[in-house]
Amino acid sequence: MKLPWVVAVTGASGAAFAQRLLQCLLRADREVHLAISPSGAEVIAQELGLTLDLSAFRADQFLDLETPVAAKLHYHPYLDFLAPIASGSFRTAGMIVCPCSGGTLSGIAHGADLNLIQRAASVHLKERRKLILVPRETPLSLPMIDNMRAATLAGAVILPAMPGWYHNPKTIDDLVDFVVARILDQAEIENSLSRRWGSLLED
Repeated sequence: MKLPWVVAVTGASGAAFAQRLLQCLLRADREVHLAISPSGAEVIAQELGLTLDLSAFRADQFLDLETPVAAKLHYHPYLDFLAPIASGSFRTAGMIVCPCSGGTLSGIAHGADLNLIQRAASVHLKERRKLILVPRETPLSLPMIDNMRAATLAGAVILPAMPGWYHNPKTIDDLVDFVVARILDQAEIENSLSRRWGSLLED
């Protein structure tokens, strides 16, 4: 049985990474439980021109997907502590915070549990499940570096949204796919979004 993935979108730049990641997970036939912070919705509006109604969220507000695929997406409000993903008894394959804001990183690193996203991340750490944090910020302050270290020591994977160039990207989509491919690799989900180093050497 394929366990579901939890995906959280917070208020850091990089909404395109979240959108592409969700499309890939759902098209890979994975069930997804989604939470979006209010700041995350603001970034989505700014960067993608999409206005999300978080009080009545619909998958087609954010994703262009076939109806059977979109049915695998389950949305949970940001402050709904009664959502299944707030409990360790709800089994998942792991959680991805993409993009991960500095405030969310701090909350996770220090076990703040002030909202559903932080609580779900705490659950994944305590249950020793995969937790992938995708910060997109530069430069980094010392507190942010310390928070990344603390989260790593607690068991999280820090995967900054840093696209590579060795695959000779031609478009912004190529750069987005490079980062999403690395996330999917960490999630152990097969993908061919970006050419791999070995295949490039064979050319």
